[in-house]
Amino acid sequence: MRQDDFSGLAKIKLFLALSRTRHGLLDICTPLLAALLWLGHIPDPRTTVLGILAAVGGYTSVYALNDIVDYRSDKEKLGRTAEGQKGAYLDGTSIRHPLARGYLSMKEAVAWAGGWGVLSLAAAFLLNPVCALILVVGCILETVYCLLLRVSPYRVLVSGIVKTLGGLAAVFAVDPSPAPVLLLLIFFWLFFWEIGGQNIPADWHDIEEDTLLKARTVPVAFGPDKASAIALGTLSASLLLSGILFQAVPLPFPSYLYLAVLAVGIYFFLIPALRLRQERDRVAAASLFNRASWYPCALLVVTFFALGV
Repeated sequence: MRQDDFSGLAKIKLFLALSRTRHGLLDICTPLLAALLWLGHIPDPRTTVLGILAAVGGYTSVYALNDIVDYRSDKEKLGRTAEGQKGAYLDGTSIRHPLARGYLSMKEAVAWAGGWGVLSLAAAFLLNPVCALILVVGCILETVYCLLLRVSPYRVLVSGIVKTLGGLAAVFAVDPSPAPVLLLLIFFWLFFWEIGGQNIPADWHDIEEDTLLKARTVPVAFGPDKASAIALGTLSASLLLSGILFQAVPLPFPSYLYLAVLAVGIYFFLIPALRLRQERDRVAAASLFNRASWYPCALLVVTFFALGV
């Protein structure tokens, strides 16, 4: 198929696939959750609207940036993807890498990513210039992360930082001078969740293609045994930190909701991480990625109950 074969709604779906919008909508729950936990109540309407615009624009832009920077390596992967596996994988429910497949032009992709990036940057600046700076840093780090594909498996640390930035920006949007200790707690809670529940299982899903590509991802560089152990270890750390965080934030959680917070972590990432540790296969990795992706959304629901909404 060619670019000219797509028009109207089909073309829009390609742009949404470029930005992995289904996953991006789940990611937006993270800054919303961070803001509510930090404030202990729903922000004022102006902050809420600007925050949503900044989050939607930011995630849409950064995910598209990933495919733009990875254009050459994604083209090399084409034809090596196990098509039968894609349907069970959250990021495979729509066309993966439409830019590399030639369904979108580079000019279209850059315009899409740039437009959303400008919208996000403007909204972030109106919230707090620090939020705008965080967005710029996130874009730079995402580029670095992509460029390290064949260089080092420790690029996973860069990915962990990038995924925390949305939550940190949300905190600065509602509090210009946040307490450093609590901010670090949020950072490492999200950092470990991203590494174990998102980055490692996502790379595991592409392990065959990445091996042929000589990519330096955690599953390729360290093997299934160590990769599954790292995923389980980092997610255990994230669960432990969530137990501390939800006791330390201004928003009070009754005992039953506090237990619900821990239960959410156990169900959405610890149990599938244990399964990955035992089975060490692509299906278990996709299951972990899919379920862990819903973790911030599930916690957001629990938080709304704590707010009495």
